Amino acid sequence: MFFNMAMDSEPLVWVSLQLFSDRVPKTADNFSALSTGVKGFGCKGSCSHRIIPGFMCQCGDVGCCNGTGDQSIYGEKFVDENFVLGRLGGSVG
Repeated sequence: MFFNMAMDSEPLVWVSLQLFSDRVPKTADNFSALSTGVKGFGCKGSCSHRIIPGFMCQCGDVGCCNGTGDQSIYGEKFVDENFVLGRLGGSVG
């Protein structure tokens, strides 16, 4: 899976991601569906609401654009599947 990120319609970066659907199937399915908009809603056009240079970029807040917006294909919330993978370098958690 990949994203093209842009600011003011100008391309900035291309981000490639690997989803671990064998270990966290609901989380991977939710992320994939929100990323593609297959359910009629999703991350397209959402903002990066927190950027810490050299560390991280948080994005995908569908609705509030400040980190407080939650949306899921399973309803408001769903139970965390596991924390075995932790945070890998360059991972999405």
